[in-house]
Amino acid sequence: MNAQRNNYSQIVLSDSAQISLLTNTPWNGAVYALYGHTAIRVTDPVRKIDSVFNYGIFNMSKENFIFLFVKGETDYMVAAIDFHYYVEEYEERGVGVIEQVYNLTQKEKQDIFDALVINSLPENRVYRYNYFYDNCSTRPRDIVEKYTEGKVEYTPTNKQQTYRDLVHECVDIQPWTKFGIDLVIGADADKTITDRQKDFLPLYLMTANEGAIIKSNSTEKKLILSTAYILQPTPLVKDNAISPLTAGIILLILTSCMSVWIYWKRLYVLGKTFDTLLFLIAGIAGCIIFFLMFFSEHPCTNPNWNIIWLNPLQLLVASLFFVKPLTKCLSYYHFINFVALLLFLLAWCLIPQQLEIAFIPYILSLCIRSGMNVLQQKIKKKADYSLPKAAR
Repeated sequence: MNAQRNNYSQIVLSDSAQISLLTNTPWNGAVYALYGHTAIRVTDPVRKIDSVFNYGIFNMSKENFIFLFVKGETDYMVAAIDFHYYVEEYEERGVGVIEQVYNLTQKEKQDIFDALVINSLPENRVYRYNYFYDNCSTRPRDIVEKYTEGKVEYTPTNKQQTYRDLVHECVDIQPWTKFGIDLVIGADADKTITDRQKDFLPLYLMTANEGAIIKSNSTEKKLILSTAYILQPTPLVKDNAISPLTAGIILLILTSCMSVWIYWKRLYVLGKTFDTLLFLIAGIAGCIIFFLMFFSEHPCTNPNWNIIWLNPLQLLVASLFFVKPLTKCLSYYHFINFVALLLFLLAWCLIPQQLEIAFIPYILSLCIRSGMNVLQQKIKKKADYSLPKAAR
């Protein structure tokens, strides 16, 4: 890489040079690949250059990578890769690669190439990745715009869309991924976004480029000279696992049947065991949502109305079900939780955040268990009062 970098720094591109945008189609082999990918290719047969500048490189083996990723402090890198190796990797995966050749002057090509070389230097190549605002798709767009003489006017989508709408388009083939994302992104993801903001998705940037023009003084020209498939994509396969909604309905039926059985047979220990597991899982999910809301740099995670039915308190409550002296306190919590969940469901259409229908059976399961705990406490209290004072 260092030798390649030093060679680059001495190069003046020939008239045969081309700069193009490479757009990779989605791949369902990894969650991050569902959104596609973008890179810049520089070719010059005279100078024997055929390199791809890739802004999507990250190191998963880095210390605390998962924690930093959740916190939104993930650092990505840009590096030059030989085009042959770049294409070979995606061909093995069955990923499509579309090339759009830019319509640039010789000076513009040289300026963009020089900027890419400077960006890929060890002291410059690392940048703070932001999924919606600063990623492998927006960086190539910005660098081409910066060194193009004139204003680029892109093809409009003519659609009112939100970040959530666009994310759904990418992850619909994986319902559990969609379910998880809808849990952690909040109300800001449901605001209508501009066409420029949609460019965080590679396929949207590619579509915006088609038909785009460069206006300079009284002249204008097309942004793209030609578009061609380098690799044809393999069709994506939808995940056939049980859907979140179906799993939720099964949980709701199980919760309802167990609640009736526990109430009828007075199997309170079984009830506490079931509640411990249910509220433990809800509490862990609540901690993740709370962390993303208040301690993460990820965009569109705060406010998040899912914190009402999934909150960190549930984790504490789950650890106290078998602590007898706190039974009364837990009863108060269950009453508040029952009312809050009920109001949340009744106000479903009024909440300023798009909520998954699949959430409803999970919310109802928590609501039922809190309601049953309140009912059981009332029955127990009534039974205690009916006993003679000496027996209490």
